[in-house]
Amino acid sequence: MTEVLTDRQLNRALLARQLLLERTERDPVEVVAALGGMQSQAATPPYLGLAARIEGFDPLAASDRLADRTLVRATTLRNTIHLHVAEDALAWQAVLRPLAERFIGGQPNRRRLEPVADQLPEIVAAGAALLAEAPRTVQALGGLLAERWPTIEPTALAHAARFLTPTVQPPPRGLWRTPGPAAFTTTEAWLGRSPTAEPDLDAFVLRYLAAFGPATALDAQTWSGLTRLGAVLDRLRPDLATFTDERGRELFDLPDAPRPPAATAAPVRLVPEWDNLLLSHADRTRVISEEHRRRIFTDNGIIHPTVLVDGVVAGRWRLERTAKVVALALSPFTVWTKATTRQAVAEAERLLATTDPDADHQVTVAAPT
Repeated sequence: MTEVLTDRQLNRALLARQLLLERTERDPVEVVAALGGMQSQAATPPYLGLAARIEGFDPLAASDRLADRTLVRATTLRNTIHLHVAEDALAWQAVLRPLAERFIGGQPNRRRLEPVADQLPEIVAAGAALLAEAPRTVQALGGLLAERWPTIEPTALAHAARFLTPTVQPPPRGLWRTPGPAAFTTTEAWLGRSPTAEPDLDAFVLRYLAAFGPATALDAQTWSGLTRLGAVLDRLRPDLATFTDERGRELFDLPDAPRPPAATAAPVRLVPEWDNLLLSHADRTRVISEEHRRRIFTDNGIIHPTVLVDGVVAGRWRLERTAKVVALALSPFTVWTKATTRQAVAEAERLLATTDPDADHQVTVAAPT
């Protein structure tokens, strides 16, 4: 009979894979790889996510790895910018190319590019050459391509070239506390290596399970943005462990992956906005209730920073800087015990010591709402 895993067991497995049960002393590069990448359309959240997971984390340690090209910010999962180890960016951009093709082939890009549909390979090749020559913003790339295709909207030209070419966002964008334009260059030009030509879906899905399992095929599709991954899991089935959740859905996992007991203690943690902890399952109730999800996920795509209490979302937090103080406000969704409040305040103070060691700090706890 197939073992049934409760939501709490799934929660503890997820927290273990995402290094939120116990901080690690591993290098940031190892941690980024273990997490399956970190969503990074804003520069700061990955650093805050690493601070929640690494003992004694120094933001400059991760920033330096971005500068030396060990880590890269690339368009990958769900067609969004993610922080990856270089090897994953090289391998996964081929796997995720269908997302780019879907984006360019859908409205409104298809309509804007329709007059030059037969010239699309030529547009992509010209854009790739320009991006390999030097990092360029979408606006700059579009302006250069419009010199050759003047009747087409420059942004549509730039999107076609940028999404259909493996690219990265090079520094200074993404460095710790260092502003920089959202410019792109080709992955090959930046890393000096050609991206993987043939996608390895099996290896890709196994990496997902390592970071987020046990999970369903729909979960893997939610994380990646791809479709039809059920066939991949069926192909891998002989080498996987299978379970059932409380709702009767089949779950897949690596046989030797950590699945801690449901009674395992889960410490309070502050998770930043857009953390993949909340974005990588179709059913997210293992870590956030539907009621609280509506308070975290906004209509304009913002996903607020969260406070985990006993492994699940139980509040939000907000960081504010003034000339005199750096303040972190905790906003509980539930009534916290005194012990939970102490732990949350200690986590907040720990985070402020990491991000702003030389500033005056202030931590406040609001009444539950």
